[in-house]
Amino acid sequence: MGYKLRKTYIKKRGLPPGTLIHSGKHKDEKVKIDFFHYSNGFYIEKKDVEIEEALNHRNETGIKWIDIDGLHNVDLIKKVGEEFEIHSLVLEDILDTEQRPKLDIYDDYIYLVIKLFSYNENEEIDIEQISIILGKDFVITFQEKEGDVFESIRSRIRNKESKIRRLSSDYLAYALLDIVVDNYFVVLDEISEVLFLMEEELIMDPSQDMLPDIQQIKREMIFLEKAVWPLKGLITSLSKVDNDFFKEDTILYLRDVNDHVERTIDTIQTFRDIINGILDTYLSSVNNRMNEIMQVLTIISTIFIPLTFIAGVYGMNFKYMPELESELGYPITLVVMLFMVIGMLIYFKKKKWL
Repeated sequence: MGYKLRKTYIKKRGLPPGTLIHSGKHKDEKVKIDFFHYSNGFYIEKKDVEIEEALNHRNETGIKWIDIDGLHNVDLIKKVGEEFEIHSLVLEDILDTEQRPKLDIYDDYIYLVIKLFSYNENEEIDIEQISIILGKDFVITFQEKEGDVFESIRSRIRNKESKIRRLSSDYLAYALLDIVVDNYFVVLDEISEVLFLMEEELIMDPSQDMLPDIQQIKREMIFLEKAVWPLKGLITSLSKVDNDFFKEDTILYLRDVNDHVERTIDTIQTFRDIINGILDTYLSSVNNRMNEIMQVLTIISTIFIPLTFIAGVYGMNFKYMPELESELGYPITLVVMLFMVIGMLIYFKKKKWL
């Protein structure tokens, strides 16, 4: 993530504010656009359409939702901005995927940046930026890549009895926020399972391979906290701000989302404490194992010191050493050495050094 930040800075260095540069990975595939146009009495859904087809409904009655998957087509993003009169600084932020969650309020629309969590194929947490623009009768969402996190929202729009069909664009924006925040709990459940297995392994058989895993999940929790923490103030401000975009009934739902965000933050902080405890326990177990190894080596060295001394004395080969001429000198020396070893082991055992 640090490399992306530095690279984006280098790209934008010296350029005026509002310059549109995509900071994510370069892609060649086509940007996918889904379009929904609905009200209480009708419903239109168009998948994988050209942006012109979606913009043709701009001035029609009803709620319009343009879902754009992919940010690498700068010209397309610019065209959407021109059609809806979106400020160039907002377009710049949409293309900059390193934005922190934030809220910008303009005369004709509200701009929101949130982060979506998911597990990738490498079982690592993937953080994706989602931008939401809310107007009086439209919502535009910008995602870094194609995904199905909003599929449940689409299903609700297809159902003519659904509450979302009877309400305004502010309720759609709330629903999108809510589904993203609810997805946090799915990821946190996965992390909880990982931490449980890690604690079990730590108790049963801690190994050196655990340390990279502990450090990895610790970094992930830091990224998660940085991505979620600003949401608390964002939704609180959105619930209290005096604007014409969110109705009073919808603000009640936003407060429920804020409660979920607070629960998410509490869970992340709890997990960070657990991870720190796991790391401390791991380091303690490593130190204890090292102490046990040093204890064994020290005992072995202590036992062999007097034996080495005796062997050294009788290895000097002086001519007038009386024991050298004795027929029982060698076996007596071995017996003395054996009794010394046994005596030292008994002493160590009484001292509970063994």
